[in-house]
Amino acid sequence: MIPIQNLYYLLCYAWNRLPERDELLATEAEPFHRPLELLAHVLLVGTRRLLRQGLAVAYAERTEELPELRGRVQLAPSLARNLLPQGRAVCRFDELGPDTPFNRLLLGTLQQLSRTRSLPAPLRQELRTVQRRFPAMVVPEPLSSATLRAVRRLRPTGPASFLLNVCELIYASALPTPDAEGPARFRDFRRDEALMARLFEQFVRNFYRLEQRRFRVLSETIRWQATAEQDASLDLLPAMITDTTLESPARKIILDTKYYTAALRPRYNQQKLLAPHLYQLYAYLQNQPAAPGQLLEGILLYPAATHTADLRYTLGGHPVRIVTLDLNQPWQQIAADLLGLVA
Repeated sequence: MIPIQNLYYLLCYAWNRLPERDELLATEAEPFHRPLELLAHVLLVGTRRLLRQGLAVAYAERTEELPELRGRVQLAPSLARNLLPQGRAVCRFDELGPDTPFNRLLLGTLQQLSRTRSLPAPLRQELRTVQRRFPAMVVPEPLSSATLRAVRRLRPTGPASFLLNVCELIYASALPTPDAEGPARFRDFRRDEALMARLFEQFVRNFYRLEQRRFRVLSETIRWQATAEQDASLDLLPAMITDTTLESPARKIILDTKYYTAALRPRYNQQKLLAPHLYQLYAYLQNQPAAPGQLLEGILLYPAATHTADLRYTLGGHPVRIVTLDLNQPWQQIAADLLGLVA
């Protein structure tokens, strides 16, 4: 299982963001015992930075009873309350301010975490303190799939996008509770193989995108080198989409990540490679046309768990490597191993 101290790096690169110095110092100084503590701390540090810089503002529609006309007068409620003879009216107007969907979601997430008993009391107190720094007009919204979708549709960028990813991971880690108003409970998301497989794939691809300049990094769709009596039949072939492709004039590397506990499995008292993974990579290589003079290679990358492996083959005329990456070692060595893998 990935040490909590290394989770921060994995999440930063998975979300296409270089680690921030203040967050890095804070995460290295704190002895976290649960992933939720790390997420809460990162959210806390990021929120403080946003508050120092000034919360983003946007126009929001408000309806209020006012002593002057502003925006659109709402006649029905104004007449029902007999406001017009008093020189007042219910008006609906747009106002520029910090009461934005993202700020409401961020404040709601902080409130939910501050009520979570699995977090240390000092951290919960810090979460409550930072909530009081939000302007009074920001109304907190609960962390839910609907509020997350609404904010995601606005396509936030920069630090706001990173904090939104943190909120989404907190929501994905939440366990159902019988009382919606009671303290929430959270699971260790490192045990969710589907979630960790997605994060591991994004981490590896974005690490190469941010940390080296030799290769162009992308995820590409490979077309089958196939013919059919009817063109419509070709549309029935499954899509071949690489996890990561690294391309330079001299080399093209198809790198497939597999978040499994082991690269080998016992079969008839012998250790064997996982056949579906090897078949998939072989199909990618056989259907991928390479440019003249360009070496086409394949890599299967697993996180090291029960054992390590570094196997090299030539399959169908292409170099293939099956290798594990130890995520339990210091981050500097993880980065060196990833860069050495494509050196």
